[in-house]
Amino acid sequence: MGSNAYQHEFWPNGEEREVTGPLHGIRIIDLTAVIMGPYATQVFGDMGADVIKVESPVGDTTREIGPNRTHGMGVVFINANRSKRSIVIDLKSAAGKEVLSRLIRTGDVFMYNMRPQAMERLGLGYEAVSAINPKIVYCGVYGYSQKGPYAARPAYDDLIQGASVISTLLARSGDGTPRYVPAAIADRITGLTAVNAVLAALVHRERTGEGQKIDVPMFETMTRFFLNDHLGGLSYEPPLDKGGYPRQLARDRRPYKTKDGYICALIYINKHWENFFKAIGQEERFRTDERFHSVASRLKNVQSIYAEISDMFQTRTTAEWMKLLEEADIPFSPMHDLESIVDDPHLVATDFFQPEDHPSEGRLKRMREPSEWSKTQPEATRHAPRLGEHSREILAELGYSADEIRRLSAEKVIAAAPDLPHDPPSV
Repeated sequence: MGSNAYQHEFWPNGEEREVTGPLHGIRIIDLTAVIMGPYATQVFGDMGADVIKVESPVGDTTREIGPNRTHGMGVVFINANRSKRSIVIDLKSAAGKEVLSRLIRTGDVFMYNMRPQAMERLGLGYEAVSAINPKIVYCGVYGYSQKGPYAARPAYDDLIQGASVISTLLARSGDGTPRYVPAAIADRITGLTAVNAVLAALVHRERTGEGQKIDVPMFETMTRFFLNDHLGGLSYEPPLDKGGYPRQLARDRRPYKTKDGYICALIYINKHWENFFKAIGQEERFRTDERFHSVASRLKNVQSIYAEISDMFQTRTTAEWMKLLEEADIPFSPMHDLESIVDDPHLVATDFFQPEDHPSEGRLKRMREPSEWSKTQPEATRHAPRLGEHSREILAELGYSADEIRRLSAEKVIAAAPDLPHDPPSV
């Protein structure tokens, strides 16, 4: 599968590593920017695909989101763009479109997250791209299905969170004030949905030889994701209720306050509740208080149960509760902040945070691929690239001569990052 098999990658320290990821030999032409698309294509890169990030002369917007040590290398960009190569192309020029056309001929997947209307204006709609490479998997990730009245609307994570009921759910489970999840959750969930779709399309192509077009809209993706839990009685005709999963919407469903901090605990099945009351010296409570007798009765009384348990947790310290819950075999976890999670003993033991020596950014902390494979373990294959870091390299692979590359650079059709002191000489 795939038209390009790169056997080795070179890391910043000059180490040469063989690429053994499950997508080794697949080339992704990546016209995505910001978070949703780059997060998806980073997954492909970590799986061993050759991801070529095509950027405009000003680069991906997230390059400017700090903190950062050097211009154009902000942390949001770094954390969504490792395992890729960057080429800068002016796609408004005829020569730039020819460069991209050559690149498309070598690709297996073409991925973008502009509105489809913008892609058509660039001459990069599905018909045009598939005419260049009929076997290409052409995937768009953007706001809304093109079959509805919102088709041409721009979309961002915040907007989709509000439209797909997330803000309403947060209001119902909190103080009534709608808000957004403090993470680009719609971007990343939609990005992962696109990863699944592309991988399935590659399997189909392997079986049939057929490429195809895939649209992955944020609004529909996130609506399905959250309504799987919360459509509730609205699943029926006529409705049985107004929707919503009561346990998840309970206002006291939150980390429990202890004497000296917080702890996360979930007393869920009958055995948990029986063990909990036994551990706190109220063994008869599980049998005598009918609110705790079954899942149905606990769900019916979820608000009062969570409020009562919240009061109980304030009577002991976090360490005392952790010991008690562990001995009672009740699920619990610490409540981390952004600094303490780095020192979590489990993450330390599993080497989740790994050091990286970036050629321009110095020592970084990188999060490893969380899934664990017995044979083709995905892992980062490259550092996050500087803008245009691989422009000359990629053009040479496409058959451009050194003189042609210099001419394209002089005419601003392409741009290349300046060499670092330890880089080999450029063409």
